[in-house]
Amino acid sequence: MTKPLDITPGPTQPAPAPLIAVDRAVAELRRGAVVALRGPAGRVAYALAAEAATPDSLANLTTLAGTKPFLVLTGRRAGVLELAAPQAGSLRVDMEGGLNAEACAWLADPVVRDVARPDTKSLTLSPLDPDSAAAASVNLAKLARLLPATIVAVPPAGALLLQGVLVVDAADITDYPVNAARSLRLISQARVPLEGAENARIASFRPADGGIEHLAIIIGEPDGDQPVLTRLHSECFTGDLLGSLRCDCGDQLRGAIAEIGQAGSGILLYLSQEGRGIGLVNKLRAYELQDGGFDTLDANLQLGFDDDERIYHPAARMLALLGVKSVRLLTNNPLKVQALAAHGVTVAERVPHVFPSNGHNRHYLATKANRSGHMF
Repeated sequence: MTKPLDITPGPTQPAPAPLIAVDRAVAELRRGAVVALRGPAGRVAYALAAEAATPDSLANLTTLAGTKPFLVLTGRRAGVLELAAPQAGSLRVDMEGGLNAEACAWLADPVVRDVARPDTKSLTLSPLDPDSAAAASVNLAKLARLLPATIVAVPPAGALLLQGVLVVDAADITDYPVNAARSLRLISQARVPLEGAENARIASFRPADGGIEHLAIIIGEPDGDQPVLTRLHSECFTGDLLGSLRCDCGDQLRGAIAEIGQAGSGILLYLSQEGRGIGLVNKLRAYELQDGGFDTLDANLQLGFDDDERIYHPAARMLALLGVKSVRLLTNNPLKVQALAAHGVTVAERVPHVFPSNGHNRHYLATKANRSGHMF
């Protein structure tokens, strides 16, 4: 007997305070405001997104903290600038005479124009404790889908925390992706007939803090007691919606729906992880860099990101909520197989998912095969 999946919306749970604090801090950083980050032993640092660097914002940050600000870059970004050996984590960048907005823009943004290169001999780089507030500020920028670079000022020890500035714990920023995924709830579902799969429903999942939603396209009546044909698909506005020829995402999305429809049943998880987790705005920056000669992985590194920033906690949580423990995974990416297995989902089989290339995405697909191990 087939065990139907449970698509009953779950009860709403109060959002834990740490999730709410990080969500609010993301909004503050995105609008160019200063956020206070509390690190180990309660030491506070004030942070501003590097994208928001102006003479006035730097002066305001200096006044708030009473100390000179410094820039925080990822080790990836410092490596491509040849300021340090490429490395994981983040680095503190101090500038002789103090930072200025133009130097911040040049150091943080590889597609910035009309900005003079700073004298790199005036820069001093030092590694940051990964648990520090300064290091957490870059993680916050990533959550905000901004460039992974911040401007930080640390007030003197014992200084009073200023009123009106949002405070968030560095540890809560670090833990946010996993905690948000664990808090996902099935919110709603509806029948949505699709081309190639008319017997389809879409279920929505939302974290407790009201953050970014993920979707599950459920085709037919999957049997929860058997390995379910499943595709993990990261959203791609340009490929999925506009039919961009730069990637194969649209082909993979529509092809997966058709294949699951032909099989009779299965699930496509549509994950809100645009641009391998860097967001649409940064993906467009990466495209501009690719037009300048960088491949898809090196473009991400130029921006200061890892080559793939996606996490798979949300996918595992969604499958668990649906009652799916084992999948036949439609993918060419061995990392997805490993990631699901690491999160307790049995991958009974990898099902190849290959589509013809075109003149615009041939190099992109070759890079995925040669550098990321995709199996085409």
